[in-house]
Amino acid sequence: MSESSAADRVAASVNKVSVGRVYDYLLGGVHNYAVDQAFAEEQLKIIPDARNFALSNRAFLGRAVRYAIDQGIRQFVDIGSGLPTQGNVHEVADEAAPGQSRVVYIDNEPIAHAHAEILLDRTADPSRHRAIDADFFDRDVMWQRVLDTGLIDPDKPVALLVVALLHFMPPETDPGAVLDYYKRQLAPGSLLALSHIHVEPDDLEMLEASKKVSTAYKERTNSPAGPRSRPDIEAFFSGLELVEPGLVWVPQWRPDGKDPFDQEPKRARGLAGVGRKV
Repeated sequence: MSESSAADRVAASVNKVSVGRVYDYLLGGVHNYAVDQAFAEEQLKIIPDARNFALSNRAFLGRAVRYAIDQGIRQFVDIGSGLPTQGNVHEVADEAAPGQSRVVYIDNEPIAHAHAEILLDRTADPSRHRAIDADFFDRDVMWQRVLDTGLIDPDKPVALLVVALLHFMPPETDPGAVLDYYKRQLAPGSLLALSHIHVEPDDLEMLEASKKVSTAYKERTNSPAGPRSRPDIEAFFSGLELVEPGLVWVPQWRPDGKDPFDQEPKRARGLAGVGRKV
């Protein structure tokens, strides 16, 4: 898609709430519209910590990317990436290993994809970083499209990033089975970085608030969001070796002092971990 046609799709969406742009707004970005801002502010009234949840997840993403770089990995596949801005994968990877990384961003929201193409054209090296329009549930079709970019060598370790995504997929969609497919495509030494909303069973007030936000997302964006139990989130890492410190509150995964919830990690209400394929 040309930048002009991508821009046309973006312009046509000014009155539609975009999950990717809502997330960008929560991160303090500028690639969002009034409709996204209004929706986000409505949810912030229900869960005031939602902005810091987004910031916490973005901080985890950065730490996971730097960890992958430290492990010698130079290729990244980011599923459900939203907008590649505000400290996203290619920025962190290029800072840690200048000119060496290759990143494929994937999102099934056409508007997020259109934004991504424009942003990457303007701010990144298109020979190393690409955005594709594909759906997590398409399995072999999506993975083939990743390989068709020519950026990912399936015989070498890959960092597969599934950050703040699977809580948009209710149990009946069985995202774990789909994720298992992608894990099978990875070469030994590859990493899976994952974060997910989690609310403790006795946190009744937050559970009720989460239901309200989930309903709003379902009605306004067609992407219901909801927490999972710790065992259910841990199951996403089946077949992998969890690296230290295991599955923990998002700010507790190899903290660097830059997470908004560093002093109160449970307030992040999300778990994160990185698994290695051996």
